[in-house]
Amino acid sequence: MSIEHDIETGKNDLHNVSALVGDAMAQVAKLVQNEVDLAKAELGEKAQKLGGALGLLAGGAVLVIPAIVMALFALSSALISAGWSPTLAYLVSAIVGAAISGALIAVGINRLDMSNLAPKETIRQLGKDKDTVKGMVR
Repeated sequence: MSIEHDIETGKNDLHNVSALVGDAMAQVAKLVQNEVDLAKAELGEKAQKLGGALGLLAGGAVLVIPAIVMALFALSSALISAGWSPTLAYLVSAIVGAAISGALIAVGINRLDMSNLAPKETIRQLGKDKDTVKGMVR
């Protein structure tokens, strides 16, 4: 009777272990799904910020162009009135315009820094999840 009892106990232990492994795998699958959902939400938020920044850059670029052109014409007119040749006055105005456009482009590129667009929260959470899964395996 002792051998039959041991066999029955072994079957119950095996069933309990397999149930625990199954539960652990289900929790890991749920954890991965939660991380995917977090990544989707965070990337959606980053895409919204990117779209807003690009919209502001485009709007500013469209509205600043006429103002800069008028200011450059005024500069050329002032230089011509001061006795400069029209060709030289327009050349100086073009150089000033190129410098202004270069500055605007540099500011726009700096605002589109890729490090600000990375899903930092998702990456941090995935690191924590990796450590949790390692702890479960041990």
